[in-house]
Amino acid sequence: MDSTSLEPSLYTVKAVFILDNDGNRLLSKYYDPELYPSMKEQKNFERNVFNKTHKADNEIAFLEGMTIVYKGNIDLFFYVVGSAQENELMLMSVLNCLFDSLSQILRKNVERRCLLDNMEGVFLVVDEIIDGGVILESDPQQVLQKVSYRLMTEPAYGFVLFDYITGNLEGRTEKGQLL
Repeated sequence: MDSTSLEPSLYTVKAVFILDNDGNRLLSKYYDPELYPSMKEQKNFERNVFNKTHKADNEIAFLEGMTIVYKGNIDLFFYVVGSAQENELMLMSVLNCLFDSLSQILRKNVERRCLLDNMEGVFLVVDEIIDGGVILESDPQQVLQKVSYRLMTEPAYGFVLFDYITGNLEGRTEKGQLL
C-alpha cells in the first residue's frame, strides 16, 4: 500500500448526499475534487451506492474503494462517504449528527417533501457539521445552536440583533418594525 494513504488526515469525509427512495439526488456535497470531478461521475457513484444499499439492512457498505455509512428513513436515504481506511465510527457520528439535527429542525418529520421545503436549513446543518471534508461538529445540539444563530442573523433579522446588541431598542415595536 502507498504510505501516504495511511497517514492521518483531518479530511475525513469525502462526500455527503441525501437521496429519495427512487435514488434521485436531493442534496450532495463532494469534498474531494479528485474523487468524482464531473456531475455524471457523481450521479453514477450515487446510483451504484443506492442500488447496493437501498434494500440492505446494514449501516456500512464498501464500494469503489470507499467506506459508506448510511441510514434510511421513510422516503430518504442519508449517506456519508469516507476513504477505505476511514474509521466507520467517525463517519457514523457524522451521519447520526446530520440525521438528529435534521430531525429536530424538521420537527421529527424527516421526509422528502419537508426536506425540500427546508433546504436552506438543511444546507446550513451540513455546513456546520463538515467544512471541506473536515468534521467540525458531531453534537446535534451544538449544530442546532449555531444554525439557529445564523438564521437569526440573516438580513431580515439583522437590524433587530444589531439594535439588541447596541441597546438601541427605542422607536421599535416588538417585531422590530419602525414606528
